[in-house]
Amino acid sequence: MADFDIAIIGGGLNGVGVARDAAGRGLKVILLEQNDLGGAAASSSPHLLHGNFIDLEQGAALRVRQALAERDIMLRSAPHLVRPKRFVLPVHEAERPPAMLKAGTYVYDRLASGGPHKKSETLDLTIHEMGHPLKRAFGLAFEYSDCTVDENRLVVLNARDAADHGATIWTGARCARADRSEVWKLAVINRGNREIVTSRALVNATGAWTARTAATVLQLPGVQASLSRTSQIVVKRMFDHDNVYAFQNDDKRVIHAIPFERDFTLIGRVERKFSGDPDTVSVAADDVSYLCKAVNRYFRERIEPADVVHAMSGLNVQVDGPLKTRWRRDGYLNLDRKFGEAPLLTMFGGTTTTARRRAEVAMTRLAPFFLGESNWTADAKIPGGDFDYSKFNAELDKAWQRWPFLGGRHAQRLLAAYGTRMEAILGNAKIMSDLGSVFGEDLTGAEVRYLMAHEWARFPDDILWRRSKLGLTMPAKDREALAAFMSQATVAAA
Repeated sequence: MADFDIAIIGGGLNGVGVARDAAGRGLKVILLEQNDLGGAAASSSPHLLHGNFIDLEQGAALRVRQALAERDIMLRSAPHLVRPKRFVLPVHEAERPPAMLKAGTYVYDRLASGGPHKKSETLDLTIHEMGHPLKRAFGLAFEYSDCTVDENRLVVLNARDAADHGATIWTGARCARADRSEVWKLAVINRGNREIVTSRALVNATGAWTARTAATVLQLPGVQASLSRTSQIVVKRMFDHDNVYAFQNDDKRVIHAIPFERDFTLIGRVERKFSGDPDTVSVAADDVSYLCKAVNRYFRERIEPADVVHAMSGLNVQVDGPLKTRWRRDGYLNLDRKFGEAPLLTMFGGTTTTARRRAEVAMTRLAPFFLGESNWTADAKIPGGDFDYSKFNAELDKAWQRWPFLGGRHAQRLLAAYGTRMEAILGNAKIMSDLGSVFGEDLTGAEVRYLMAHEWARFPDDILWRRSKLGLTMPAKDREALAAFMSQATVAAA
């Protein structure tokens, strides 16, 4: 008898989504991630949860409608992580004509199926505040509704929900070999210790490493796929409102400028073909120049590569061949089932917006092998999200009443990251010192201990760049103090 029903290799959004869905159906699940959860593609996510308005140009109305439905499911499920935003799309005389954009926003509104979002509007940028940061040449824009999301937090909280439903989550665990018979037998190097795990089914959700995993771990031929590098940059805040700009570039791409971590603007993204070792991906100088040039067509204040305070790059994987167009945005799923052998599901790609549905489809493919519950995630809350998205400010007021010593920025950061589970961090604290040491502006010892105990954080970067973005502002001396604190906490827990 196998140790687990399903073993998943890869702790990105696809892997943790399947782990959550499967565990919620009553199946025994183990997820193996050789580094940190969400440490690859999720770290270069565009932070958008949307139907992708420009997809309408390709006639993909059905796909856009499905993505908008998923957007609204996620807004209900994770109101602390997903924030409704207004997107401002200025008309550029050298790009798509105003009539095309207006028709597109009209269709976009109707594809949203009467969701909770405000309808699109036409803006006169010569008098509207959305025009203040832009060059005088821009007099007209179209404004529509979509959402932003912190994908790193989404990954971790999917894993947390999977664990709450009984899943086993191992980070720092590399699957060295997988042998297939009536069950899968996995040799795992778990934080330096060799362990053997058996499972009735296996999911390869290793993203950019899919082909390598197939060849070296599974000893099977891999899917013919190609890689693309996606890059984004962060600069000091360029505008004083919380809306998102969608800028048409001269190559027909749309570049977004997004309010980011209170004091910054996220600009992205550019996507280019990549060949080489996925472990070596980094932001290229020409990607930085491209993004600066793209937004300099619009903003009055110019930015140069020297103004970039942080840059992020990751890899997307896409299937090659005749199925390339079909799988580009929806992601790739393939079930390999052979008589007398345990099944293998390979999945990669797809958008952040449709990740929940993709995991659901994956479990539908695997359902004939198991007796379990039916689809359930569409109506379930992500941990900490047990309130209505429209009540975010009311939840913030409740937090201030409960913990009046918190500053406004601190309380908002905690609520946006943990939702109602901020209670597990703050507890009965009466004053700031009750939360222990403070690193940087407001990262407390209590929060660090929570992240280590409940969210699989092992190293400072796990906290500073994935479970938060406090790495943007934390001084070097505080990073060193955080590393020492985490090292001592690890020794104490051993």
